[in-house]
Amino acid sequence: MVTGASGLIGTALCASLEADGHTVTRLVRNGKDGAGRVLWNPRAADASGIPAGTLEGVDAVVHLAGAGVGDKRWTDAYKREILESRTLSTQTVAASIAAAEHKPQVLVSASAIGFYGDTGDRAVDETANAGDGFLADVVVQWEAAADAARAAGVRVVHPRTGLVMSKWGGAWQRMLPLFKAGLGGKLGSGKQWWSWISLRDEVRALRFLIDSDLRGPVNLTAPNPETNAAVTAAMGRVLKRPALLPAPAFALKAALGEFSVEVLGSARILPTRLEKAGFTWLDPSFEQALTTLLSE
Repeated sequence: MVTGASGLIGTALCASLEADGHTVTRLVRNGKDGAGRVLWNPRAADASGIPAGTLEGVDAVVHLAGAGVGDKRWTDAYKREILESRTLSTQTVAASIAAAEHKPQVLVSASAIGFYGDTGDRAVDETANAGDGFLADVVVQWEAAADAARAAGVRVVHPRTGLVMSKWGGAWQRMLPLFKAGLGGKLGSGKQWWSWISLRDEVRALRFLIDSDLRGPVNLTAPNPETNAAVTAAMGRVLKRPALLPAPAFALKAALGEFSVEVLGSARILPTRLEKAGFTWLDPSFEQALTTLLSE
């Protein structure tokens, strides 16, 4: 069972699972039931949000639903939506799992590397404490919202995902046209670290978490984070479009508001637990990931 199945990651994950013969039930907020779709109320915050019996025969739940962090300017109202779309929906899923007679074996409940806040030049992994800032606070509450499933004895794993590289959605969908037009440049100083993962490795990692015995937080990033300046240079090199004009920090702050703090912040995140568990990346370097993105 998958929530957020119509999003960038959810769409790719469902396609991958179904291609290998798995039956996928999509929890959806609109439309009609049937054909593998079940209507749910993600804001219920209890088991009433998912129809009784939906979890019967379900081996794994992957919960990906949540409002896009960069979709809108961070007004107080949208910040509340970012938080509640994650915490309330996770409480709904966890409570439904806890109430099910036959429980799934695992809940893969989405999370994000925003947990670590701004790490500067310091490389961190899952042993690090929560950082400071709005997104760090959101992630702490988001992960805690799955406690009902944990208390019911279900294995719960939190994939803390980095910047997912795909031309079909997310930050790279917005950046790619700029670089192709020769308008891409480093953001601010360019010294901030970006921790990214290709879409195909994100899907493979989620499936790895479903099948493994890992629980708790697991960073879903490539093993080689890069600075924004290095990413910018690589994109210019691969696309054969020099990226010469930087985007000044003050301009980003004016355009993005509070969200600019996250764009200009540094997240040097290492996927230690995933690597130790034996996962291998198809796109371990940024240039490999970019080549994969361009071939999508």
